[in-house]
Amino acid sequence: MPSPYRAIFAAPGATAFSAAGLVGRLPLAMTGVGVLAMISELTGRYRLAGLVAATIALAAAAIGPRISRLVDRHGQTRVLRPATLVSVASGTGLILCATAEAPVWTLFLFAVGTGCVPSVGSMVRARWAAIYRDRKELHTAYSWEAIVDELCFIAGPPLAIGLSTGWFPAAGPVLAALFLLVGVFWLTAQKATEPVPAPREEHTPGSALASRALQVLVVTFVATGAVFGSVEVVSVAFAEEQGNKAASSVALAIYAAGSCLAGLVFGLLRPKGSAPRRWLLGVCVMAVSLIPLQLAGNLVALCAVLFFAGLAIAPTMVTTMALVASHVPGTKLTEGMTWVSTGLAVGVALGSGAAGIAVDEWGARTAYAVPGVAGALAAVVAFLGYRRLAEPVPTTEGQPVDEHDQQGERDTRLA
Repeated sequence: MPSPYRAIFAAPGATAFSAAGLVGRLPLAMTGVGVLAMISELTGRYRLAGLVAATIALAAAAIGPRISRLVDRHGQTRVLRPATLVSVASGTGLILCATAEAPVWTLFLFAVGTGCVPSVGSMVRARWAAIYRDRKELHTAYSWEAIVDELCFIAGPPLAIGLSTGWFPAAGPVLAALFLLVGVFWLTAQKATEPVPAPREEHTPGSALASRALQVLVVTFVATGAVFGSVEVVSVAFAEEQGNKAASSVALAIYAAGSCLAGLVFGLLRPKGSAPRRWLLGVCVMAVSLIPLQLAGNLVALCAVLFFAGLAIAPTMVTTMALVASHVPGTKLTEGMTWVSTGLAVGVALGSGAAGIAVDEWGARTAYAVPGVAGALAAVVAFLGYRRLAEPVPTTEGQPVDEHDQQGERDTRLA
């Protein structure tokens, strides 16, 4: 492991909580596709399977920030364990109803409960922030967690789909639930690294989403999520049109691998200049990289284009989390990070639906216009909202601090 990464794991407990976060985050990449595979295998109704999977994603998007707000106030252990038990119990009910051919409405009822899932990635990043706040190691730590995210999306979907189609239909969702249970309880058992909630009197009313900068990040990541959701759907359809549907999993793994590699390299660097400018550049590069998708004429070309399109993802995500930490009060940090994930989840659901319609109407190759349009929308929002990100960052005393001056003070302390 390169030395900057080795350095961050020198902190006591860091290896253990990051490993627990990896296990607890796998369901993020497994649950939706696992439920999709399970219901389609049991009923042959792809529309129903897609709607149930979308219900889980939208429920998680609605409930997740509220769980994180409670975490900021009461701590990870007191909140995550009950929320996880609700999600796992509801997931079990969904599996039982699907296998027993229960009325369709029961699937949607339990799907909502399954969405009561904590944002494990935000919990792990909050632990890194508690250890390395305002230190150069935090950049490397966030880069590492971006790599972990991509590893989950490389391994999770093939594992869930393979188990549900090759073993028994509910195998993917069952394993996802086990990963969530083990990961969350392992993480919350590590008391020494759990961030201590701020005293009650330091918590201000309202949501972290009141931050003007966070609003820009969340809306941008709704469009970014639409990119991810539509690329997944259209790539599966494109591979099927090419006569090799299974190759879509390879293409999507290469997409995630490009992001993983970029995140690894980005963590070794010490970026200079303004974080808002780096973020704007990352969003724009990601948008431009999607244009060649409509020119890919075969699976080999698709894999090459997806690899290069993935290179902008992890660095942009790392910078996004740094901006959240800069613009959101420390008492609402976990909630702020979760709002970004919520934006992504909503976008994935919208992008998947739009891409499915486009594939049916115009075919897969033309449907690659959907991620292209979503990427362009992300760039437009980023441009329009850039001034909010560049605004002075408020301190705990309420006095604004210029972002450049703040970064200079940090660099002086780190020298």
